[in-house]
Amino acid sequence: MHGPASPAWLLVALCAATGAYCLLRMRSGVEEQRRAAGGEALMGFGMAAMAVPAAVFAPPRWVWPVYAAVFGAAALRALWAARRDAHHLHHLMGTSAMVYMSVVMAAAPAGHHHMPGGSGVAPVTGVLLLYFTGYVLLTGARLVPAAAAPGPGSGRWGDRTELARVCRLSMGIGTVAMLLTM
Repeated sequence: MHGPASPAWLLVALCAATGAYCLLRMRSGVEEQRRAAGGEALMGFGMAAMAVPAAVFAPPRWVWPVYAAVFGAAALRALWAARRDAHHLHHLMGTSAMVYMSVVMAAAPAGHHHMPGGSGVAPVTGVLLLYFTGYVLLTGARLVPAAAAPGPGSGRWGDRTELARVCRLSMGIGTVAMLLTM
């Protein structure tokens, strides 16, 4: 999104590293973990691309509808998967947030990077901020005991649940940061 350059580059690095780790997680022996990791890799790299400071690279106007279409397709996939596993509802929220941010950026006048038509926080932005702030706090609290000491039979590093939680926590933090710039 479009805030100060230094935090934006930190967000790009965080999201790109998360996306890269999620690509590595796709090598898991567990099919459900591979599937989730693929969606999370898409989110990580998409967030990294959206977070590049506008002063460095201002994407052409046609990019935002493409982002909305890609993340819209990912949201439909998450909705379809949510009928089997409620965990996918979080993926649905994440991809929906990306669609929303893409649509807002497409609707923003050139050179203006905030919500069109007024001041303050838009209701959708506020709801998404509340959800992702709560998600970050809850996931962080759940992660603390898990990070204490993995057991001796914890499996391959790509299959460790605490690393997947860290991945999701990083993307949640990134989403909050991106929503704050809206």
